[in-house]
Amino acid sequence: MSHAGGNTALMIDYLRVLNLASVFLRLTLAMFFGGMIGIEREKKRRPAGFRTYMLVCLGATLAGIISQYNYVMINTVFADIASEIGCNTDVTRIGAKVTDRQEVKGLTTAAGLWASACMGLAIGAGFYECVILAFLLMFLCIRLLPYLENYMVERARNMNLYIEYASFDNIGLIIGKIKAQGAQIYEVNIDRSSERKGLYPSAVFTIRLAPNTHHAQVIAAISELADVMTIDEI
Repeated sequence: MSHAGGNTALMIDYLRVLNLASVFLRLTLAMFFGGMIGIEREKKRRPAGFRTYMLVCLGATLAGIISQYNYVMINTVFADIASEIGCNTDVTRIGAKVTDRQEVKGLTTAAGLWASACMGLAIGAGFYECVILAFLLMFLCIRLLPYLENYMVERARNMNLYIEYASFDNIGLIIGKIKAQGAQIYEVNIDRSSERKGLYPSAVFTIRLAPNTHHAQVIAAISELADVMTIDEI
C-alpha cells in the first residue's frame, strides 16, 4: 500500500471511531445527502421534500451515533458499574426503532418532531458535543432553509393542479389553456363521481412547465376561464 493510500485508510478508520470530527462529518453528510434526495422529490412535487428528507436522515444518523456512544460508554467509563449490575447494551436497538417509526410519513413537522426526540436521547445520554452540533444543523433546516425550499418549489418545472369546473365539457378549454402556456400535460385524473354527489366535477392535472414560465403565471391564465370554479396547486 502506498503512503498516500495508507494515510487515507488511517483517516477513514479514524472517522469510523466516535470522536468530535466523526460526529460532525456524519451529521453533515446526513444533512447533505438527505437534502439531495429531498431536492429530487421537490422537483417532482411530492409531499416529502427537501427539509423533510434532511431531518429524517439527521434523526436516523443521530440515533446511530447514540447507539455507538452508549456502547463505548458502557464498555469504558461505566464498565465497572455495568459489570457490577450486569448491564449490557445492544448497539442495534436504537437504530431498529428508527426503522419501526412507520408513522413518520414525510411531513416536515413530523420529521422535525422525531428528529428532536432523537436529540433528546442524545441529551439524556449526556453526549453534549453531539447535541450542540445536531441542534445547529436542525435549526438551520427548520429556520433558514424554508427560504431555499420555497425558491426551489417556485422554480420547479413540474406541478400538480387541482381544478374544479362547471361541467365536463370544460376539460377541453382547460387543456387548451394549459398548452397555450407552453406546458406539457403528463396526466389528467378526472373525478367523475363528484357530479353524482351534487358537486362540481374536478380533475388533477400533472404538467411540466416551459422554461422561464412561473407557477403563478399558469394558475392566473387558467383562472381567467369563466367556467373554472376552483384552482389550487397541490
